[in-house]
Amino acid sequence: MSRVNNLLAQLQKYKNTSLPKKVKIVEMGPRDGLQNEKTIVQSEDKVKFINLLSKCGFQAIETTSFVSKKWVPQMGDASEVYSKIDKFPNVSYPVLVPNIIGLDQALKVGVKEIAVFGAASEAFSQKNINCSIADSLKRFNDVVIKAQQNGIKIRGYVSCVMGCPYEGDIHPQKVAEVTQKLFEMGCYEVSLGDTIGVGTPEKTKNLMQALSQFDIKKLAVHFHDTYDRAIPNILVALEHGVEVVDSSVSGLGGCPYAGKPSGNVATETVVNSLNYLGIETGIDRENLKKASDFICGLLNRQNISINF
Repeated sequence: MSRVNNLLAQLQKYKNTSLPKKVKIVEMGPRDGLQNEKTIVQSEDKVKFINLLSKCGFQAIETTSFVSKKWVPQMGDASEVYSKIDKFPNVSYPVLVPNIIGLDQALKVGVKEIAVFGAASEAFSQKNINCSIADSLKRFNDVVIKAQQNGIKIRGYVSCVMGCPYEGDIHPQKVAEVTQKLFEMGCYEVSLGDTIGVGTPEKTKNLMQALSQFDIKKLAVHFHDTYDRAIPNILVALEHGVEVVDSSVSGLGGCPYAGKPSGNVATETVVNSLNYLGIETGIDRENLKKASDFICGLLNRQNISINF
């Protein structure tokens, strides 16, 4: 069965299911997408890419990451890119901030929203940022306090909510604990990341049930399509009341630890799937294609989205 037919078969199961009427899509391409692409994109091209995305109808576009250029060369021009992009009204342009140094740089260019992240896996936290989950959250607490003092909105991420390349399956209760800490810090929303794409509909259902104590309207999902299960997982999350989905135009990016060269679920695939189910996204597909064609041309890569 072709990818299109397989997806349509999955979607058909949800035709008469109670799902949200509207879903907010957070576009991750410029940051989470490009960050793991080997080809370095020039600053002016990043600016053009983000401006193209701003015309698509997104309410939020994660723009860049204020990290060390030594460790993440692709994001070394964060200040320049953020300063030069057109800021569309009613569009949020969050940036990833790992520490106080990054926050200070972001504040200098007028950033209005930041994202901080924690992992649900101790081993992943140690490998990725060289400290325990508890220590990582302590670091971010200082960032969050200063951000709040400056009137900055804070979004939180939890990595490895379904599985870890070092620990294997992650217990949903561990995800709940990290999520609780992020909300206690002051995050207005927490995005649940299936970092290596090992999630399944059953795991997603279990996770949603484990997080039932939280306001579902303050949770988002961030699935990687490593094994072509992102859309089925998203549908389970929507069935449980989630109304915010992270995705990346043309499927840009992915986790370097995943073991397979498939990254974030493609925004086009998400939009097409939700449109098929009658769910409003507010995304203009024609403009989305222009943005996708532009960045795929620069990277000399194939668009892995499913279109129908």
